[in-house]
Amino acid sequence: MSDTRRRVKVYTLNEDRQWDDRGTGHVSSTYVERLKGMSLLVRAESDGSLLLESKINPNTAYQKQQDTLIVWSEAENYDLALSFQEKAGCDEIWEKICQVQGKDPSVEVTQDLIESEEEHIEEMPETSPLIDLPTCELNKLEEIADLVTSVLSSPIRREKLALALENEGYIKKLLQLFQVCENLENTEGLHHLYEIIRGILFLNKATLFEVMFSDECIMDVVGCLEYDPSLAQPKRHREFLTKTAKFKEVIPITDSELRQKIHQTYRVQYIQDIILPTPSVFEENFLSTLTSFIFFNKVEIVSMLQEDEKFLSEVFAQLTDEATDDDKRCELVNFFKEFCAFSQTLQPQNRDAFFKTLAKLGILPALEIVMGMDDLQVRSAATDIFSYLVEFSPSMVREFVMQEAQQSDDDILLINVVIEQMICDTDPELGGAVQLMGLLRTLIDPENMLATANKTEKSEFLNFFYNHCMHVLTAPLLANTSEDKCEKDAVVGSTKSNKICPDNYQTAQLLALILELLTFCVEHHTYHIKNYIMNKDLLRRVLVLMNSKHTFLALCALRFMRRIIGLKDEFYNRYITKGNLFEPVINALLDNGTRYNLLNSAVIELFEFIRVEDIKSLIAHIVENFYNALESIEYVQTFKGLKTKYEQEKDRQNQKLNSVPSILRSNRFRRDARALEEDEEMWFNEDEEEEGEAVVPPVEKSKQEDDFPDSYEKFMETKKASAANGANGANSKSVAAQTSPASSNGSSSKNATLTTAVTATKGSLVGLVDYPDDEDDDEEEETSPRKRPRLGS
Repeated sequence: MSDTRRRVKVYTLNEDRQWDDRGTGHVSSTYVERLKGMSLLVRAESDGSLLLESKINPNTAYQKQQDTLIVWSEAENYDLALSFQEKAGCDEIWEKICQVQGKDPSVEVTQDLIESEEEHIEEMPETSPLIDLPTCELNKLEEIADLVTSVLSSPIRREKLALALENEGYIKKLLQLFQVCENLENTEGLHHLYEIIRGILFLNKATLFEVMFSDECIMDVVGCLEYDPSLAQPKRHREFLTKTAKFKEVIPITDSELRQKIHQTYRVQYIQDIILPTPSVFEENFLSTLTSFIFFNKVEIVSMLQEDEKFLSEVFAQLTDEATDDDKRCELVNFFKEFCAFSQTLQPQNRDAFFKTLAKLGILPALEIVMGMDDLQVRSAATDIFSYLVEFSPSMVREFVMQEAQQSDDDILLINVVIEQMICDTDPELGGAVQLMGLLRTLIDPENMLATANKTEKSEFLNFFYNHCMHVLTAPLLANTSEDKCEKDAVVGSTKSNKICPDNYQTAQLLALILELLTFCVEHHTYHIKNYIMNKDLLRRVLVLMNSKHTFLALCALRFMRRIIGLKDEFYNRYITKGNLFEPVINALLDNGTRYNLLNSAVIELFEFIRVEDIKSLIAHIVENFYNALESIEYVQTFKGLKTKYEQEKDRQNQKLNSVPSILRSNRFRRDARALEEDEEMWFNEDEEEEGEAVVPPVEKSKQEDDFPDSYEKFMETKKASAANGANGANSKSVAAQTSPASSNGSSSKNATLTTAVTATKGSLVGLVDYPDDEDDDEEEETSPRKRPRLGS
């Protein structure tokens, strides 16, 4: 039989019933001659010493717990456990144990009907159905405590003890003793009672819980659990439950059984969450029945409330009634929040029925009113309720808002109310806004939209969203990157343009959230978002944020552009090149200097993606317009690689042109595979002679590049005058091409002259040429990106 070595921790149970870690090693199952049988061996991973050598006894009860634990008893008061790092290792060793004992590996306990002699508290026949309990007296409390704690390691004996406790009505007798001990201030007795009651809870028996959590017993049970021996002073849990915790009835509950169930659930939850210590890894299963007890109570409460339509109708009526005072409304919203939280315990079909009941009663119109209120607590609770509804059925929410759009103004649409709450979040960390953004993302995610035979939810809802809501979402972004705003925020005399929104942290956080949502749209909404970006010249406005002092915001703007370029869509590529939208990105890279940070890496990754994916139109645009500024960056080969790709493509196209008879050359090669628009075609074909010189001889090009000053800052200053002069003689067609998308949107009119200088040959993908005999044009070609709209003076 082959060894299976797996990483494990070895534990032994000490006298205080605590697990001691004996070390970490690798387990194997091997035949050991000395022990005459298959054995479990664990060798320490540190030095290879033997941590455990244990024969797999055919009669020993092995237990498998939580997929990664195997627990067993070797001798009296000597319990062992192996805790596996991986489930697979645990399964393999479990199979070996079951193989030796002739058991099916699907069992959790190998010997559930056999009880070894050392498990007996006292000698008694195995057929004895119960454990004999000591008489319930003060002087026997220590003995009872020892008995209860000693049975916890054996499932069979736990069962027997539970039956004995149940049959003899023992718990009520113990609680009477508790009252006696408390009156006598018998601290030792109270400490024993703590151990006894805690042990009985760990027996994990629903029948015992029914007794312990009944109205007459539960407060005494809580009382016993106040006297933890490890605490110097007892806790005052009963005082909290009776005096501090107040039961609020938003609408009086007439059903006494329902009231009792609510009280019981709250108190039991308090015992589990507050009083009992967090269970260790070996005790997690001990309280599974307690968790189930709470779970089923919650199911019952939700079902009873749901069936009482009169109650729910009254709650809704008060919630939406304008006469309801703020405190009352706050209580009503909190009630609904807790009600929805309880509903998560329901089975899927029951949960469907629950939310359909709420929808029928008008939860969404009610939320719309409540979410617009001034009270922060009410708004927060309403947001939580809304999140339950969106999580349950985004389609239900979408259907409501689309119906609503036919009767209401855009301002009061539920989604716009949500967006406004997101925009107006007063929390400096925007906790509420982050939650709302997640909900919006779920609502606009096409992945969870239905497409049925008679209608497609996706197209209908996205049309609605872009027509009625998108302008509300992008309003802060457009407002903070507008021309007026930029001029107002510019710092006089600064060399760096301050075309940037207010630099306070909260606004930056908000814009980052909006950008995250827009980036999601780019990835998932195809033509809807494409039309929106083109019509609003949105990318230009977003790239203004590359100047933000908050690097996370600049990175968000860059991520938005990266996602657009990642689509490799020529519509977007033409939009980027015509609008000269790489300029802010390259300026940010150069302003970042030699700092090796996330911004630097992200910008370089963007260009590396373009190089690797060989996006020809963008490569040509970058090399022709910005290579002089970028060639000094040599710590990565990205920009040299772009130049190489560009030159290879030029050579390829020249060879193609040379192989075509001259009579067929009226249509010049275009890098972009798509057909040219008519006006562009006319422009490209206007002057055939000039186009024959499109590629500059390598010697000329390298000469110009060698003359480029080392310092980009100096270069900007030295070329200022010549760029301004060159602007006057610029080709008018290029100016038109450059300003067509930009002038009506985010490009700076005050820099139009400077822009013209550089775009004289750049307005199209192939128009940029160097003429060896024309010195002015060379200088225009070399004008740096900063030379253009970056100059704020």
